[in-house]
Amino acid sequence: MHTRFEIATHGPGLYEFTRDVADWVSRSACDEALLTLMVQHTSASLLIQENADPEVRSDLSAFFHRLVPPTSDPAMAYLTHTYEGPDDMPAHIKASLLPINLQIPIISGRLMLGKWQGIYLFEHRTAPHHRKVIALLR
Repeated sequence: MHTRFEIATHGPGLYEFTRDVADWVSRSACDEALLTLMVQHTSASLLIQENADPEVRSDLSAFFHRLVPPTSDPAMAYLTHTYEGPDDMPAHIKASLLPINLQIPIISGRLMLGKWQGIYLFEHRTAPHHRKVIALLR
């Protein structure tokens, strides 16, 4: 069984879509399975991260922005892939450092996430996008 989630983004940051995934899993009638999620883009990532304190999300965004700044930063002058904007190649670098797929066990028809864990799309580009995430239950 599979589906596709579309997540609208409005700039860099973490966008939680745990509820959408949990709702789909509960409707799937799968008692035990392994859920695989994969983002179909090369400038976004997927994370399982804390969903209680929003400062965790803003701190992660700030850290990765500092780790890999836009190509307009003099420290990034060595990059050559710049024709799609100053955030494009840094977005590809971030996506290569972070996961683009996740696996989550399903037991008794429920996601086996920890108490404070959520599923996030991590948008690395500054422009709004509609990101697609494929979900497969096996």
